[in-house]
Amino acid sequence: MKIALLDSGIGLLAAAAALRRLRPDVDLVLSSDPDGMPWGPRTPEDLTEHALACARAAAALRPHALVVACNTASVHALARLRAELEPGLPVIGTVPAIKPAAADGGSVAIWATPATTGSAYQRGLIADFGGAAEVTEVACPGLADAVERGDRAAIAGAVTDAAARTPVGTTAVVLGCTHYEMVRDEIRAAVADRAAPGVRFHGSADAVAAQVLRRLDAAAIGPGSGTLTVLHNGRSSQLTGAALGYPEGALIASAVPAG
Repeated sequence: MKIALLDSGIGLLAAAAALRRLRPDVDLVLSSDPDGMPWGPRTPEDLTEHALACARAAAALRPHALVVACNTASVHALARLRAELEPGLPVIGTVPAIKPAAADGGSVAIWATPATTGSAYQRGLIADFGGAAEVTEVACPGLADAVERGDRAAIAGAVTDAAARTPVGTTAVVLGCTHYEMVRDEIRAAVADRAAPGVRFHGSADAVAAQVLRRLDAAAIGPGSGTLTVLHNGRSSQLTGAALGYPEGALIASAVPAG
């Protein structure tokens, strides 16, 4: 089984690691856009073209499915990606986990990039799935970029800033950017004094990985070899030092490089 994932940068590591844990034999193709990131400030049309370039590079390696491991790209580019690649290549998007976070009501904080916070897409998800929960959108300027660089001081500063704007008594935090899942522990520590006891954290990586395997009827596809292929703007590459600094990157790096 071969699964491709795309993102502007290393935000795809969380979903890739979740796939690796579920299927250690999966062959992973990681297609990103370091020359063109960040995607957030781009127009929807421009962002879509960058996502399409990553998708085409990955599709050339004939994966069984393609994961759009980026919330912003899923908002703006998913329809175009599906129109071009499906039905031959299933395309799975990433949606903030608002529905499970709001299922028990309470106070829900959605941490997301400034580009996603307040967007019609996110507001629509809140309207559809927020239920009786009191939902607060928390923009996190600079956090995704800091995670991408592996800049621990900048991560700490961005997390502290967002935590200060997270409502007291928050019962659930939605990690609405795939990059944020790699600093879940830092976020948990930062909101500890403000959030309710037992605050729950909801990312999308595990749910996306499970959905991929359901969509493919994984049992019907032969095992892979546990290989890893990294594409930077379509060029063969390796995981960056910043990527290897996260547990998800270290897990994926233990794969066999594709020959």
